[in-house]
Amino acid sequence: MYAITMTELRDLLLHYELLRAVNDNGQYYYDRWDDDQIDRVMTHLSYNSQDVSEETLFFCKGASFKEAYIQQAVEAGVSCYIAEKSYDVVGAIGFIVTNIREAMAVVAREFYQRPDEQLKLVGITGTKGKTTTTFLTRSILEEAQPGQTAFISTLAISLDGKSQRPANLTTPEALDLWAMLAEARSNQMRTVLMEVSSQAFKMKRVFGLRFDVAAFLNFSPDHIGVNEHPSLEDYLYCKTELMKYADIAVINRQLDDYDFIQQVAQHYSQQVISYGVEQGDYTLDLTVGKTEDFAIESARDPLELTGHYELGLPGDFNKENALCGAIIGRLLSTEVAAIQAGLAHASVPGRMEHTAFGKDNHIYVDFAHNYISLKRLLDFIVDHYPDHRLTVILGAPGGKGESRRADMGKVLSDYTGEVILTEDDPNFDSVEAISEQIASHIVGESMKPAFIPDRVNAIETAVERAKYSQQEVIVIAGKGSDQYMIKQGKKNPYIGDHILVKTLIQGEDINSRSR
Repeated sequence: MYAITMTELRDLLLHYELLRAVNDNGQYYYDRWDDDQIDRVMTHLSYNSQDVSEETLFFCKGASFKEAYIQQAVEAGVSCYIAEKSYDVVGAIGFIVTNIREAMAVVAREFYQRPDEQLKLVGITGTKGKTTTTFLTRSILEEAQPGQTAFISTLAISLDGKSQRPANLTTPEALDLWAMLAEARSNQMRTVLMEVSSQAFKMKRVFGLRFDVAAFLNFSPDHIGVNEHPSLEDYLYCKTELMKYADIAVINRQLDDYDFIQQVAQHYSQQVISYGVEQGDYTLDLTVGKTEDFAIESARDPLELTGHYELGLPGDFNKENALCGAIIGRLLSTEVAAIQAGLAHASVPGRMEHTAFGKDNHIYVDFAHNYISLKRLLDFIVDHYPDHRLTVILGAPGGKGESRRADMGKVLSDYTGEVILTEDDPNFDSVEAISEQIASHIVGESMKPAFIPDRVNAIETAVERAKYSQQEVIVIAGKGSDQYMIKQGKKNPYIGDHILVKTLIQGEDINSRSR
């Protein structure tokens, strides 16, 4: 059982210079208070007022935090809380701190007895490709160390090397993250692969973590908006923070901001390795063998990684992610043969899931949800199916990433076909309004917009039409393998794009399926 005493909590906050004061029922102290409080023990950490007990240390965090939450927690038995301001509650001691999110991280790390010290940690960031690279790297490590790799990703979380659970955030809140690392340690995992979002640094979710290896995949405008980053500069700054906390940094040499990112990494890391299609310490030869084949090349080859490889995922852009995964694998002492086998067998749910049917008709389901990912996906499609009629089905989330709506319209302008604009986690926003925003940025008349708000109906319309045609290619973007639709603040059941496609092609009844 994990536990922390009041004395340990006080000393910890003092050590990190986070403590402002201790509020004991209106009496303020700094480094001491009544002796009868010193040995109080807390065995549970929570920021949810509905998940507390008498032994809970409660954290008052978030811009939308209300005093009613701490009142509710105290009524449920909480006698100690941490906050950035004092609250008028009777019977609870408040530790007032300078930064609640930093306090969450440092307290959770100590509470769970520093699990990071017994794990190899790999952090992966980038605008696009984090999940794919995480799964490719996992496939590599599984070949060498079966059942010993945990991962925390946008798509799912696995802490025992076998089972998976749904993920709510790309990078979990600090309390949840440290609990997960402790669980991975208890399950005797050797390595934890983590997607690290820009919000993870902005919101201090990974404060106090240091990574054995960290990778920076790519960067393009995204996540700019009221609830995310105020500017592109802020987005880049938060992404680059990962380089400050890496023993070894792996960076895509073809990043526009490579020089800046490399300088930051060089200052903080022990080693920096670059890679890319044409530039870097390691590069790709995409002209060898079959379409799924590629070669890794290097002038010096310090990792002894050069050679021929095969990738189980389509698309040259995925080979760039595979190269990054291969480098990470070698840095973690994985043999080249295991890397080759891991990449050949690799698959990623919701990424480039292909279904062929009818008279040379094809459907691709992919998570592509921003400028760079959508462009790469559509470039692949038109390159492989130049004579096919193109139909794209997509939407954009509500309440975040509003810049994506314009970006999607701009990307679609470069292709010929039809786009069916539909729902994609609209939350509190109007599907029609989001669709109109995307359509307003489609330039020219080569891409024709259509509007079908219900996603199931949108996909059904495109698939049924293709059944009576030939040489059709349908791209369903945005949701990937998600089986939920966020509306009005709630996750509602959704059949999932790939399952829906299979159901429609097989002619099964979808009326009983969740929408």
